[in-house]
Amino acid sequence: MDKGAFEQQARTWHQKSLSVGRSSGAGNEEAEDIAQDVMLHLWQMRDELDGYQSVEALVTLMTRHMVRNHQRRRSMEPLKAECVTLLTLSPQELLETKENEEWLTRKLEQLPTTQRTLLYMRQVERRSHEEIARLLDIEITSVSTLLARARRSLLEDIKRRNKI
Repeated sequence: MDKGAFEQQARTWHQKSLSVGRSSGAGNEEAEDIAQDVMLHLWQMRDELDGYQSVEALVTLMTRHMVRNHQRRRSMEPLKAECVTLLTLSPQELLETKENEEWLTRKLEQLPTTQRTLLYMRQVERRSHEEIARLLDIEITSVSTLLARARRSLLEDIKRRNKI
């Protein structure tokens, strides 16, 4: 598809993407961002668009997938402090909480570096196993194994501490 033909259809596709984004649960700003991303992807694959029976169906599918990906990322973001209602804790509970956090921090620091790094990337940064494997240049099965070992080690320490 040449540039002129793309530009003629682009407004229609953009509006379609906005409509699908909003109806799929995205807010106005998020739907606009997603529509822009869809248009960028369409532009990058403009030479292949003639091979599709319905580019609007492609726009719909791409938009739905992007909305779903945005929702997944948003659901994995940690709660902001102002969103969390702080419960009033007694001084004893505050002290216990502080001691538990310090103990856990020490135990995390005692983990082998690779396990600690993997645990951080997975639990704090919320990275997928595939992404971790790619970034650290290791096998996906190694990621799973090392994460399981780290978690098991922490669980055993917690059980010992609590005498379970």
